[in-house]
Amino acid sequence: MIKRGTNYNDIYNYRNSRHFINTVKEARRYDEENKKDTVIFAGACQSYFEAIILAGANFASSPARILIDFIDPLIVAEKIATTYNYKYITIDDIANELRDGRKGVGGIGANGRMKRM
Repeated sequence: MIKRGTNYNDIYNYRNSRHFINTVKEARRYDEENKKDTVIFAGACQSYFEAIILAGANFASSPARILIDFIDPLIVAEKIATTYNYKYITIDDIANELRDGRKGVGGIGANGRMKRM
């Protein structure tokens, strides 16, 4: 958020969120063309969370517009990477491992990526 920004639903009150949104849209377009199922985590501290999720991200920061811990996105990525692909992971499964829980990271969830041997 910019310092003088008061409207949380105005993209012009965010410094970099439009770049995150455009990148997520481009990644989803690539996904559809190449029949991939990419898990996307986008955003940064005080990002426009709702617009990033609407653009197609599985997880984003920061629903409460707070400063997140730099390790939180890595925890989410690690959980997705080490969970079997038949199990669906939601933010509720990860929230207790994050410094600020659901205030710092939110999302719709994704299937794990680990395959059985």
